[in-house]
Amino acid sequence: MLNSFNFRALTVTMLLSVSITTGIANASPIVKIDGSSTVFPITEAVAEDFQISKRGAVRVTVGISGTGGGFKKFCRNEIDIVNASRPITPTEMEACKKEGVQYIEMPVAFDALTVVVNPKNTWSRTITIEELKKIWEPEAQGKVTNWNQINPAWPDKKIKLYGPGADSGTFEYFTEAIVGKAKSSRGDFTASEDDNVLVQGVASDIYALGFFGFAYYIENIKKINAVAVDSGNGGVLPSAATVENNSYKPLSRPIFIYVNAKSADKPEVSEFVSFYMKNAPELVTEVKYFPLSKEVYDLNIEHLNKKKIGTVFKGSGINIKLEEILKLESSL
Repeated sequence: MLNSFNFRALTVTMLLSVSITTGIANASPIVKIDGSSTVFPITEAVAEDFQISKRGAVRVTVGISGTGGGFKKFCRNEIDIVNASRPITPTEMEACKKEGVQYIEMPVAFDALTVVVNPKNTWSRTITIEELKKIWEPEAQGKVTNWNQINPAWPDKKIKLYGPGADSGTFEYFTEAIVGKAKSSRGDFTASEDDNVLVQGVASDIYALGFFGFAYYIENIKKINAVAVDSGNGGVLPSAATVENNSYKPLSRPIFIYVNAKSADKPEVSEFVSFYMKNAPELVTEVKYFPLSKEVYDLNIEHLNKKKIGTVFKGSGINIKLEEILKLESSL
């Protein structure tokens, strides 16, 4: 039996096949999107439903090159929208400014960045921020290689690490939140922009540890286990409740799309973004992330219509609470 996600994908494929057969696809306007693998499931779900609603009259392409890779394309005017798992950085702001690219910032959901281990791992079901830092800080490379070096009670076995690549916003957020500086990390780990590669790595090695977005954990919950993160008040597992009450910190984070302001003048882009915000609560939940309030999505549409450009996050989304999003958005 097809689930709703696969049904939408099949319907889109059928519509595009018809369009190509009739010669419509070549003339169809295209909305070009790239960037974060974390935000990808949401935007892909929106793109599929939008294309169904337009009966193939508009095509939407969604790539995965990581947040950093997506912003490089975005600031070169190569795409209409960038998926971003962290706010735009000052360096990216400058790159966009240099090319005359203005952007409309839109938070679309909350994610719980999830630390995962193999299901046969019985010793590290809770891990402290200090222990995570000891594992991932640059000084650990080549020195902290075994589990018992992190905690003497843990086995004297080599730890195998998996994480997103350097162009990933998830990598940047995690290193800023845990190590204290974005991209400050040991380099001797298996890195991939494809979160499914990370899932398979952890699932196949009892002594592995990795991290990625909550949706990929939930999709693979039978293969991997989430680790409770202790930031000083005991171990907390990622969930809708712990994200909402801000107890899962510092690994709860807002995730975004950024819309090229000139692209927003194109009907297909404007219609897509409006469709995105109107359907976000349902689709964000469907792909296992945490939706924002209706007020935030309505404000996003207002900012689109009024062309409110810029960012309110000053390059960091660390420890932002759900209720703070609305206040920040209102001030844009």
